[in-house]
Amino acid sequence: MRLERVGRRHGLRGPWVLREVGLDLPAATLVRVVGTNGTGKSTLLRLVAGVDAPSEGRVTGRPGRTAYVPERFPVALPFTAADYLVHLGRIQGLGRAAARAGAGEWLERFGAAEHAGTDMAELSKGTSQKIAVAQAFLADPALLVLDEAWTGLDTRARAELDTAVRERRAAGATIVFVDHDPRRLAGASDAVYAVASGRVRQADPAAEPGAGPGAESPAYGTAAPGHRAATPGSGAGAPGSLVRIAVSGGPRPLPAPLPGDPAIAAPGPGDTTTVLTVDAAHSDALLGALLAASWHIHHLTTEGVRV
Repeated sequence: MRLERVGRRHGLRGPWVLREVGLDLPAATLVRVVGTNGTGKSTLLRLVAGVDAPSEGRVTGRPGRTAYVPERFPVALPFTAADYLVHLGRIQGLGRAAARAGAGEWLERFGAAEHAGTDMAELSKGTSQKIAVAQAFLADPALLVLDEAWTGLDTRARAELDTAVRERRAAGATIVFVDHDPRRLAGASDAVYAVASGRVRQADPAAEPGAGPGAESPAYGTAAPGHRAATPGSGAGAPGSLVRIAVSGGPRPLPAPLPGDPAIAAPGPGDTTTVLTVDAAHSDALLGALLAASWHIHHLTTEGVRV
């Protein structure tokens, strides 16, 4: 698959989000896209997936079976979880029996089998995200595009998604993904592209967190290509470093007790976002507790840099 001098703008005279994008995306490759918020990462993934058409340039060689997990998944749909997956499987060319068998398999793998008969509108955010990722694997896609697909999943489901991604690459698929955690599939990418100022440039995969012999997975805040590195002693992963997690959960109280005893900044007037500040060593456990309680994670920051 190839993108040749691709650009995307909003409207006929709107601002350009991306310009002059040139990418080669061979089969059996894992491609990570990095960049700060608002730079056009999601736009690039939508172009790759075929959800958006380029305003200029062309996309060639896109596989017939393409699956896409958007950053925000629509949950108010008139289906049960299993029926929705069967419906998507049928759209993707599966027979009814194969679609139903695949739905059962992926619900089980992502830990959502008990919700097979639950209406989509009644699912928690975490379970809805499991359905979102399950639908992407039903028909063995040759192109898999994941826009922060791990966000909202519990620890088991995140690990299962890692495994499923590796399986698809081994089967010859091209996988393009964005994730806010720089440790996600660390060191596994065949290519890394950084998005900045409307342009996309190739970065050195060896600079990806976890790449190289004996490399260890870094903590939140360790710089991925396109991110500012944390300074020793103050960024995430260093002793005494802090991670800030912005969340919202509607009228429900925060779960208690919270791992790491975080400092909590309550929302101000007209705001619904709570900010929790915790030592980096406890950030994974705190995220797990928040996600298990169906709180929505907006973003994580270290030293004021959004990751």
